[in-house]
Amino acid sequence: MNKGGKIYVAGHRGLVGSAIVRNLREKGYTNIIGKTHKELDLMNQADVRSFFEIEKPEYVFLAAAKVGGIYANSTTPADFIYENMEMQNNVIKASHDFKVTKLLFLGSSCIYPKNCPQPIKEEYLLSGYLEPTNEGYAIAKIAGLKMCQFFKKQYGDNFISCMPTNLYGPNDNFDLNNSHVMPALIRKFHEAKINNESVVEVWGSGKPLREFLYVDDMADACVFLMENYDGEEHVNVGTGKELTIRQLAEMIKEVVGFTGELKFNSEKPDGTMRKLLDVSKLEDTGWKYKVEMEDGIKIAYKWYCENL
Repeated sequence: MNKGGKIYVAGHRGLVGSAIVRNLREKGYTNIIGKTHKELDLMNQADVRSFFEIEKPEYVFLAAAKVGGIYANSTTPADFIYENMEMQNNVIKASHDFKVTKLLFLGSSCIYPKNCPQPIKEEYLLSGYLEPTNEGYAIAKIAGLKMCQFFKKQYGDNFISCMPTNLYGPNDNFDLNNSHVMPALIRKFHEAKINNESVVEVWGSGKPLREFLYVDDMADACVFLMENYDGEEHVNVGTGKELTIRQLAEMIKEVVGFTGELKFNSEKPDGTMRKLLDVSKLEDTGWKYKVEMEDGIKIAYKWYCENL
């Protein structure tokens, strides 16, 4: 990317978008633009097209999305599929019509079938049934990925996609009703500690295996791909390492300093039992993660205490 080129980061205040802005600035990119939801509703096609016509961004990071954990995804699937498809359709089509030089679409590892062989290779996409608890979100992300592939195939647009594993870090969503497991547990343990509670409940059996990537590593991978990758196939982004939800809870408990007990509620859904990405394709291009889990959790918890 041209260091002085105009870069639009959609979702620049969110978990991933804010990290991408930090990374771009650290790398010397100076012409970065972002719009809040009040300034630009990405679900409004006319407004999106007007924005692209006026601003004429050269590069686009499409990190804006409606996201949430198992509870939010399973109870409001219509909202997840509709809102995400509206946003990504408008931005991708406007990027084509107004001749954006390059676009990166951010998906999610939930696009893969529920019972995928492990670790999950990019080629396993659409090879089986999806996890029902987040099917709406997953289908929207698959559609966005395919849109980028088809615009590249039909028109030659340089639109690429990456599929991150579970992300965490500064600017995460810590709302217990619609957050992911990492921020939810950080908040639960913190509140239990300051309220002198003796038990913290964790959803599910604690047995599912999950992979986590610190968000600044994700942002670094995004910028790396924009600078170095032009392939049609999407790229997995992760660490290639996994741990159980029980191990995660124990790690967060120690970082927060909660001294009580853990209680696993098996009546709550576990979701997919294992979801480890094969990241060999990304590593073969020359990128690898830097932040280990315990260090990342410490940074995330410090941010939570200072900001929320």
